[in-house]
Amino acid sequence: MDYPLSGIRGIGPARQKAFEAAGIRTVRELVMFLPREYRDLSAPVPLSALRPGDTAAVRVRAAGELSERRARRLLISKLYVTDGTDTLPVVWYNQPWLKNQMAPGRELLLYGKAELKQGYVTLVSPVIESGEGLIPVYRSIQGIPAKALRQCVEAALRLCEGQWPDELPESLRRRYGLCERNFAMRNAHFPDSHEALAAARRRIAFEELLLYQVALSLLRNTAREGVRIAFPPDAPEAFWAALPFAPTAAQRRVLAEVAADLMSDRAMARMVQGDVGSGKTAVAFAAIALAHAGGWQSALMAPTEVLARQHYESAVKLLEPLGMKAGLLVGSLTPKQHRLAHEAVASGAWDVVIGTHALITEGVAYRNLGLVVTDEQHRFGVRQRTMLSEKGDAPNVLVMSATPIPRTLSLILYGDLDISIVDELPPGRTPVQTRIVPESKREAMYGFLRDEVRRGRQVYVVCPLVEESEAVDALPAEAVYEELRTKRLTDLEIELVHGRMKPADKDAALERFRRGEADVLVSTTVIEVGVNVPNATVMVIENAERFGLAQLHQLRGRVGRGAHESWCFLMAEPNPRLRFLASTADGFKIAQKDMELRGPGELFGTRQSGALSAGMNALASDAELLKLTHDEARDILARPDDPEAQAVVALARARFAERMEEVGVN
Repeated sequence: MDYPLSGIRGIGPARQKAFEAAGIRTVRELVMFLPREYRDLSAPVPLSALRPGDTAAVRVRAAGELSERRARRLLISKLYVTDGTDTLPVVWYNQPWLKNQMAPGRELLLYGKAELKQGYVTLVSPVIESGEGLIPVYRSIQGIPAKALRQCVEAALRLCEGQWPDELPESLRRRYGLCERNFAMRNAHFPDSHEALAAARRRIAFEELLLYQVALSLLRNTAREGVRIAFPPDAPEAFWAALPFAPTAAQRRVLAEVAADLMSDRAMARMVQGDVGSGKTAVAFAAIALAHAGGWQSALMAPTEVLARQHYESAVKLLEPLGMKAGLLVGSLTPKQHRLAHEAVASGAWDVVIGTHALITEGVAYRNLGLVVTDEQHRFGVRQRTMLSEKGDAPNVLVMSATPIPRTLSLILYGDLDISIVDELPPGRTPVQTRIVPESKREAMYGFLRDEVRRGRQVYVVCPLVEESEAVDALPAEAVYEELRTKRLTDLEIELVHGRMKPADKDAALERFRRGEADVLVSTTVIEVGVNVPNATVMVIENAERFGLAQLHQLRGRVGRGAHESWCFLMAEPNPRLRFLASTADGFKIAQKDMELRGPGELFGTRQSGALSAGMNALASDAELLKLTHDEARDILARPDDPEAQAVVALARARFAERMEEVGVN
């Protein structure tokens, strides 16, 4: 099965190159490229039953001629369709070939999403289907049309038919009722029925989850001896006493767990999770203070310069009064500043160095690195974390995440880490009142904004787009900025920030808002992380239906950072998803719901190093499968002399050899 892709009919040099760019080089890898979802064409929905937001198949006929118009660079094609229950418009973008295919009266099977456009339920860019039953949908690969990709996978499956060895021991398969591997692979792509698909996904997910958890357990069991940091017994309490605020019970509990790790002979590998504003950074600084009290250096790595500088400013305020010297090492320093920073790190003049990936570059040498802290862990791969920890002699590693992750998923993604959760907000944090605001209430909402500004407060307005797009029915930041500045809020000072601006211009606009020189900041999601303005009390999110729940929660966390009552207005028509967000401030509940609705891949944004595909997606709906595989993995490792257990351990080592190698496990 490790044949080259060139052996598949329909894959020439250009397509082979496109597949290789997506990490697919062999027939085996193509067959393991599983669908991300399925289109159910087995039960078309009547047009009269379609509601905005529904994604469904409809069987219709063309009720007239296809019309075309141009808007900027877009060709917009529009066709009215009917099925006897209703007549609806359908729109496509930049598909000129449709003109010759859409004769009046043509029968069509369409699959797509219904949206509200200009007051009418409209099917937007539906796919014209010809199949039936469950049709696989794959992650797009640039240069390969969706239909051609499906045909390539089908051809690869035919080549591999009956050739998949069943590597899981038969006794294990029987115990958990797992279907045979060849049946699973065929039905994971082109299922015979819903039942066959469920059995195939369960088999593949079970195997992947089990092997992954066995591999992670091997990682934990081979943890290296690490730097033991011996600090005075009263050091944790001394740190809390020196702060200008009282710690929460959750912060005290998590620091006690961290302190016990630092005092042990085993290198700490702990993740601290916490909701927006829960005070994770204070816990990290406390750990840094303990390392200093024991005579060791620390390093804190953040994913962006904005976050690194913010942490540096906080460190200067909180740590330098305790006798520690903090330094900043980021890519934008001048050559002279880089040289001086490297000298300060190597000599130990800096007790803690805060920076970006610059911390792990080849020229950086530490005097005695005892603690490594990484922020926003989901943005770093295992290799980057390992590279930083290799700058010392097995230093302790603490990772922080402000992205709430359901505990079940944490066990899988970060099974090689102990997990602490800061599950309590400090007393100074004001709960944010969240309201769904339909278009009919927009004027009243603007009146509320003016009242807040008169009270001396500030406002965020977040948009999903930078500029206007015919293809996406959403308000762009540039248009909203002009509308507010020239018509709606002419008496207020308004700034605009988005990702296409020059970094210097963006930073300057943010700084003006931070200093209170602007009343309203119109922005894209660039303000999601790293902006702290306690005086901002209102967050307006345009087209809130276009954001994921976890992202809406992160944006909402930009307000409520001071003592004043704060508000988040979701500009959208009410729906169950947004009502759920408005009903809770618990980031972990929101993350769980987001994962159920959108899948874990959407929750994280980027694929983890060594993370899961089929197994990870199965987690969204099958917590029982996770528990089964978790318990079975522990049982297998408790039976080292059992032939079945030995076979599974060997399979796990082979499957995750690359990740094992990354962290030094043989």
